[in-house]
Amino acid sequence: MKTTILFLFVIISLSCYAQDGKKWEHIPMSTLTVGMSFQKFEGLNSRIADHPQYEGLRDNTGTLQLGFLKERNRVVSDFGIMGGSSMSGDRDTKSSTLHFIGINAGIGYDVIKSDRIMLYPIVGLGLEKYQAKFYKDNSGVAFEDVLQTPSIKNTIQPVDFKNSFFNYRVGFGVAFKKSATSPCAIGLQAGYTGSFEDHTWKSGDNQSLAGAPSDKLSRFYVGLVFASQPMCMKH
Repeated sequence: MKTTILFLFVIISLSCYAQDGKKWEHIPMSTLTVGMSFQKFEGLNSRIADHPQYEGLRDNTGTLQLGFLKERNRVVSDFGIMGGSSMSGDRDTKSSTLHFIGINAGIGYDVIKSDRIMLYPIVGLGLEKYQAKFYKDNSGVAFEDVLQTPSIKNTIQPVDFKNSFFNYRVGFGVAFKKSATSPCAIGLQAGYTGSFEDHTWKSGDNQSLAGAPSDKLSRFYVGLVFASQPMCMKH
């Protein structure tokens, strides 16, 4: 929670600083990023593989991020709130789902001096929280048995585990504008996100479990970035 608050203060400060610039290029552009990430939680999946009643996690996740992107004197800063989700198996029978949400902030440098094209390496920090949920095939359980026997109801519940990672990010981005004065841009970001250490999976109630597997965040990502400047702030 303290890390989240710190990030918010940093971003608020950056946003206020950006208002000092008189040119529209100095004003942050709001961004919407649609992409994919690729992550193998080998520790958790190896333990799930020992229990054939459950389906393992997929290694790719669809992502959606909202944030802002700003350039000032060729120094680029960005911030985003990201969510991701994936599912494997059959939704109606045996399946698994992975969801995550996170925040990140980064800084980079525009290596191309152009009014229409921006190419920038970027580094940053972030915090991500994950939930993995596993569903058994309950199609053989009678509906009436679930209604009449409380113990059966408990046996058909999914199991879920949670984890969180304080992470670093390295990558690059590129953005294109139709004209030098255009308030909109489209671009691409790609890179790698990793955690500083392994973290042990916990129960769905965030309690420690004896002998629980550990994993390290090691995620590649790519995303299509749609950016626009608020028209009311153009001048």
